[in-house]
Amino acid sequence: MLRQLLSLSVLSFALGSTAFAQTAPAATAAGAYPNKPVRLIVPFPPGGGTDILSRLVATKLTEHAKWTVVADNKAGAGGTIGITEAVKAAPTGYDLVMGQKDNLVIGPWLYKNLPWDPTRDLTAIAHVAYTPVIIATSANSKFKTLADVVAAAKAAPGTVTYGSPGNGTSIHLAGDLFEKAAGIKLSHVPYKGSNPALMDALAGNVDLLVSSVPSAMAQIKAGKLRPLAVTSAKRSSSLPDVPTVAESGFKDFDVSTWYGVFAPAGTPAAVVSAVNAEVNKLLAMADVRAAIQAQGAEPEAMSAAQFATLLKTDHAKWKGIVEASGAKIE
Repeated sequence: MLRQLLSLSVLSFALGSTAFAQTAPAATAAGAYPNKPVRLIVPFPPGGGTDILSRLVATKLTEHAKWTVVADNKAGAGGTIGITEAVKAAPTGYDLVMGQKDNLVIGPWLYKNLPWDPTRDLTAIAHVAYTPVIIATSANSKFKTLADVVAAAKAAPGTVTYGSPGNGTSIHLAGDLFEKAAGIKLSHVPYKGSNPALMDALAGNVDLLVSSVPSAMAQIKAGKLRPLAVTSAKRSSSLPDVPTVAESGFKDFDVSTWYGVFAPAGTPAAVVSAVNAEVNKLLAMADVRAAIQAQGAEPEAMSAAQFATLLKTDHAKWKGIVEASGAKIE
């Protein structure tokens, strides 16, 4: 009899422990999230557009929400290394990642055997901003307009070079789509991130820079980089004097990228709601909006559900674009 009672006690304790373990994350999320520092993984090197926006979000959440949010760069493989680390993290809300079109929409169609699917293994939490791609050149360059680039490329196909943050990124593909629209052949030089490409463009080692606007904005403001065109349908509010590619003679050309906060699949709904609410509060603040726009991006708040729909739609759409470009990562 005693043995039976002991067995029942052990079983009851085990079941109670299991139930507690299953409900603990939700209870923590609903109660005192966050009660320790939150890591925001940045899947690209310091200095690029993703890094700039990530550090802005981390800083402002720390200031306004009184959370401790720390940006942590985990760069490599077109952003997929940082995403992989986020996917593998425990879904507690203490490991978030700043994802964007390159690593979540395009990367899965470029890299063979990625251990995750963005629509299955991540939870979309909060859209932060979108930005056009910019085509620019050194202030000392002979190219004054996009028409100059097209003329030079037609006169000597393959001799005009452009640097991008990496093979198969949305920025590289924007360059590829521009080549197709203009009927020209450029020579693509991929770099490991935006900043190395920017430095070589400033030095004249490549003729053109194809970049996110945030990555190039500081050098544009300093007068060291000459913007030729933005790839969005509308002009950038941060660069109102810079024409669009469409205005430069290539009707309906429209390519932009987006940035947003994600978490591992299975993250408690209370955490998703809390992070979404706080990020959206930031995006409504005049100083935050101004800071984002100063970097050449456009702040845009969404519900978590709207952001998840954007991810799924773009993930399906860009499969064909990647295949048509011929871009591959072995």
